Amino acid sequence: MLRFAPSPTGDMNIANLRVALFNYIVAKQKGEDLVIRIEDTDKEKNIEGKDKEILEILALFGIEYSQVIYQSQNIRFHSAMALQLLHDKKAFSCFCSSQWLENKQEEDKKDKKAYRYDDACRNLPAELVIDNTAPFTVRIARPDKPIIIKDYIRGEVSFEPDAVDSFIIMRQDKTPTYYFACAVDDMLSDISIVIRSEDYMSSLPKQEHIRNSLNYDKKIEYAHLPIILNDDGKKMSKRDDASSVKWLLEEGYLPEAISNYLILIGNKPPKEIFNTQEAIEWFSLDNISKSPARFDINMLKDINREHLKNLDAKELSRYVGFADEEIGELARIYLEEARTTKELKSKISPIFATRDIPQELEKSVKLLKETIIKAPYFEEYDDFEKFLMKETGLKENNFFKPLRLLLTNAEHGPDISAIYRYLKNYLGEIIK
Repeated sequence: MLRFAPSPTGDMNIANLRVALFNYIVAKQKGEDLVIRIEDTDKEKNIEGKDKEILEILALFGIEYSQVIYQSQNIRFHSAMALQLLHDKKAFSCFCSSQWLENKQEEDKKDKKAYRYDDACRNLPAELVIDNTAPFTVRIARPDKPIIIKDYIRGEVSFEPDAVDSFIIMRQDKTPTYYFACAVDDMLSDISIVIRSEDYMSSLPKQEHIRNSLNYDKKIEYAHLPIILNDDGKKMSKRDDASSVKWLLEEGYLPEAISNYLILIGNKPPKEIFNTQEAIEWFSLDNISKSPARFDINMLKDINREHLKNLDAKELSRYVGFADEEIGELARIYLEEARTTKELKSKISPIFATRDIPQELEKSVKLLKETIIKAPYFEEYDDFEKFLMKETGLKENNFFKPLRLLLTNAEHGPDISAIYRYLKNYLGEIIK
């Protein structure tokens, strides 16, 4: 079993989508189920409706899963596991106040050393614990030996006991901390491999220590994906528009192209343009680079253009507001100038819009318009052009510039003869 575990606290970003794609691909390769775990235990940060939006995006990208689990529904299991650790003396009640802990952190900061909990409450006599009415957290006792884990991308990683520390697993309000909830949930779902961002690397020894302390003997595999950098060489964040999957879709990038790009970067694919189903055939976590991947919007645009070219004409036309093969083929011509559906629509929509003719071309345009309205139907552009030139007497720029404006509502663009092939049946609608 694999899992994708987003939090409903904001828009899905490309790093999260990349994690979802990799989990989906590996699940398909292994013949295992993929579960979606909505990590909604932080009620203050949750945004209403974001869980549904996440599922809609996964569907849009063709990411299939067997079930959706809400982490908040597992609270009773988290509590039961914490009680088990307390019973086995592997966890303890901590009555240290927030102020006292902050003072200890400040002391360590002044001494220029990393803060570690000093286990002040670890060996309290039972009678002091029972009689104490102060609020308390539950801490798991630090490990007594290094935790060594092999990661598909990072290789073998070792964490010393002090680095793991005696950390909190249950807050004073008796809700689980992130580390504890995730560790228990992965046990409950029988997860075989965890694929996630390297941002979560610090939680790795804690979660492994929790499962070890609970005598969970299944060995979970790991793959921590390198971060994605922006143009400035910094980690992509909410300040980068392109980090939002929603923004990319609104800007006219196809889901297939976004998937293609996110699987491609930092990887060794056999070809540059592919779909997710093709990637299942060759994808390997062993080929993922250890170095951060830099997000290149121009490369994504080029990949998007190739996926647009691969659409059949009628489907392509839908992205510019039609359902017509001829308009689809017309749009394909404009793919030499446009790389997103938004850019493509900006080329096609003006063709069917009202013209704003420069004053110096008004006479030529008027003459051409009157002639086209009365003209017979011409299958070939050359015959259409000859007829107009003969009837209007216009030549060179006095002919071609106003004709292009009449046909395309633009002063520049693809060859008129190529455009005419797909617009000839629309002349009555365009020339009004």
